[in-house]
Amino acid sequence: MARAPSSHRPRIGLALAGGGPLGAIYEIGVLSALAEALRGVDFNEAEVYVGVSAGSFIAAGLANGYTPQDLSRLFIEDTHSEDRFDPALLLRPALREYGRRIASLPPLAAEAAWAYLTGPGDALGALQRLGRALPTGLFDGGEIDRYLSRIFAAAGRTNDFRRLRHRLYIVAAELDTGESVAFGSPGVDHVPISRAVQASSALPGLFPPVDIGGHYFVDGALRKTLHASVALAHGVDLLICVNPLVPYYARHHSLGAGGMRHRDHRLEKLVEGGLPVVLAQTYRAIIHSRLDAGMERYKTAYPDADIVLFQPNRSDADMFFTNLFSYSGRHRLCEHAYQKMRRELWERRHELAPTLARHGIGIDAAVLRDEKRTLVRSLRRRREYRIDSTASRTARSLAHTLDDLQRWLAGRGIA
Repeated sequence: MARAPSSHRPRIGLALAGGGPLGAIYEIGVLSALAEALRGVDFNEAEVYVGVSAGSFIAAGLANGYTPQDLSRLFIEDTHSEDRFDPALLLRPALREYGRRIASLPPLAAEAAWAYLTGPGDALGALQRLGRALPTGLFDGGEIDRYLSRIFAAAGRTNDFRRLRHRLYIVAAELDTGESVAFGSPGVDHVPISRAVQASSALPGLFPPVDIGGHYFVDGALRKTLHASVALAHGVDLLICVNPLVPYYARHHSLGAGGMRHRDHRLEKLVEGGLPVVLAQTYRAIIHSRLDAGMERYKTAYPDADIVLFQPNRSDADMFFTNLFSYSGRHRLCEHAYQKMRRELWERRHELAPTLARHGIGIDAAVLRDEKRTLVRSLRRRREYRIDSTASRTARSLAHTLDDLQRWLAGRGIA
């Protein structure tokens, strides 16, 4: 039985998963498309925001009043604004961590030598001791904290969870216990937002764990992919979720079609891509399986809440074959996500409309029909980005018209 529209002002939440710089780029494109096409929702006025890893960047920005288009200008466009995010910030070496580990090497080397000499053949034990001298991260995550501290110090912004107009939760995992901590919750809402984002984004191996009050934190995706339950427990009526990472479904590309094409390469099987491709598929599959399981649990645990999930199509080669930590192709990928989201909204409009309508949200079909809309201004100027040829757009438009006609006939018992 369909639920009746809510009689009170709907409480809308937003949950954003991680995925490295690629994930943040994808979420900016998707949210920009949703902000344009959905009437009745303002992504700066959500009841609650939940961000994990790269999603914490975006959630913190939205809660601070930055629109999705503002985030595109800050993170994607090559503007000369003082607030512009410089991707080089993510690549500065963790010199302090390197120094600390180098300083520990002499005593560790002595311990390893002693272990080897007193226990003949215990080479593995000796190497294990030397492993403690390896840095816990390559890059200085503190640059994230410093950048966000600066932009959130501007008039109308805040780096204090307690001063925000709406609830913001940034989820990280405590290294010593493996437990999730939602910064912004009572007891941990004194932690600066920028520091919480740094902790949530501290992917082991790339960034050192973040020390907050003597406890060390790493990437929030260690425990869960989305942490949507944090928003659902807050009592939202509608939760909009964005997940950038899905496993690639390669079988859409049969051998007869020439295999999977990625730039100048053809892969007939993912295994031909070597270890990086195998690891990427494995990581995405693990992340996504946890998300699927979580979504099923949420339906049972929160039956009165509507949950809408947006994520890439599993046959989207551009999203899969782009390195998670690549920032160089951000213009193209953000526009790609924006246009794909517009197409998905159009194709899912009949499915989504009743759910969204219960919360006073409508889908603006005229916006979605406008084939000239683009997000990234630099691409608009160069006119390099095209989703489809004119013939393909015409064929798609005809297909949508026939789909509408079929639904109309079925509704009247004619078909």
